[in-house]
Amino acid sequence: MGKDIIDVTLISRRCTRRNGTRMWRRGADPDGYVANFVETEQIMQFNGYTASFVQVRGSIPLLWEQIVDLTYKPKFELVKPEEAPKVAERHFLDLRKKYGAVLAVDLVNKHGGEGRLCEKFAGAMQHIISDDVRYLHFDFHHICGHVHFERLSILYEQVADFLDRNGYFLLNEKAEKMKEQHGVVRTNCIDCLDRTNVTQSMIGRKMLECQLRRLGVFGADETISSHPNFDESFKILWANHGDDISIQYSGTPALKGDFVRYGQRTVQGILKDGWNALARYYLNNFRDGAKQDAIDLLQGHYIVSVSREMSPSSQKGGLEAVASFPLALSFVLMGFLFATMSLRQVRYDLRHLFFSIMWASLSVALAAFVRANGRIFCNRPRLHRPRH
Repeated sequence: MGKDIIDVTLISRRCTRRNGTRMWRRGADPDGYVANFVETEQIMQFNGYTASFVQVRGSIPLLWEQIVDLTYKPKFELVKPEEAPKVAERHFLDLRKKYGAVLAVDLVNKHGGEGRLCEKFAGAMQHIISDDVRYLHFDFHHICGHVHFERLSILYEQVADFLDRNGYFLLNEKAEKMKEQHGVVRTNCIDCLDRTNVTQSMIGRKMLECQLRRLGVFGADETISSHPNFDESFKILWANHGDDISIQYSGTPALKGDFVRYGQRTVQGILKDGWNALARYYLNNFRDGAKQDAIDLLQGHYIVSVSREMSPSSQKGGLEAVASFPLALSFVLMGFLFATMSLRQVRYDLRHLFFSIMWASLSVALAAFVRANGRIFCNRPRLHRPRH
C-alpha cells in the first residue's frame, strides 16, 4: 500500500447462551439461542477514519442433535420437528432486534442428512421471510467442491444487493457518523466453522474494498489482491481467526484454512485437513463429554449441591459402567492376533483351524457389539441436564 498504513482488526464475540463442544451443542434451544453463535466485527482504521462491518454465524436454528456413536459422521436427529417454525421465528426475531435486516446464508448440502436439515430449515423460513428477513441456500460443496472456492463469486453476486443496501458503519476523522450498517449476513454450515469461515472471509474482503473505495484509497477497479503484502496480511488475519473459533468449538484448527490463508487449496492443506478431521473424530468421541461438563459447570448450567450426591441420572450404570473402548479394541486386536497365530499352525495340526475360526469369530462379534452400541463406548457429558 505504499506509505499508507491501514489497520484491520477482527473482533469476535461468542454468545454464552448455548456454549459447548461441537457434537454436544448443536442447533437451538427452545428459546431460539443457537450453538456456536459468533458475532464477528471487522474494523478498518485509516487517516482518522474508522469503518466497521459486522457478520454473524450460528448453528441451524432448529431443535436437532448429532450424538456421537463411534461412526465418523453420526446421523442428524430432529427433535420435536413440529416446533421448528416457532424456534426459528424466535431466533430471527432476536436477530432483527439486534441487527435490523437479516440475510440467512445456508451453506449445507442438499442431499443426505444435511439435506434433511436444509429442507426443514428452508421450510421453517417460509413463515419468517419478509422485507427484513431473507433466506438464501448455497450448496457450497456442490458448487465449489473441495478446491474451486473461487466460485464463491457466484454467492457474492447473490448477496451484493443486500450488502449495498445495508452497508457498513463509518466515522470520519472528527468521529462524526457518516454511515450506518442496517442489516447483517447470518452464515451457517453444519459446524459453522470451515465453509462458514471461507464465506465470511470473502464477504469481509469485499466490504473492506468497498470501504477503501469510499475513502479514495482504492480506485474503482482496485482490489486487495492488487497489493500482495496487504493481501497476504488480510488472508492470515482471517485464517487465524477461523482457527481460533474452530479450536474453541471442535478442538482443532479450521479445515479449508489453506484457501483462506493462501488463496488456493494446497496438497499440504488437504493433508492437514485429513489429520484435523481425524483429531476431531477422536476428541468428539473420547474427550468432549468431560469438556462439556466443565463448560456447563463453569457457566452455572449445572449447580452442585453440597447436601447431596450427584443425581443418579448422571452416574454410569449397567453395561455402561464397564464399557471401555480402549479395552474392547485391545480384545478385538488380541483375538485377531491369536486367530493369525493359530492359522499359521494349521499346516502342523488341523485342530488349529478350529481355534483360528473361534478367535476370529469372537473378535468380529465383539467388534459388531461395540459398533451396535457405540454411544455407550463414547465419552458423554455426565451432569444432569435437560435434552433441550
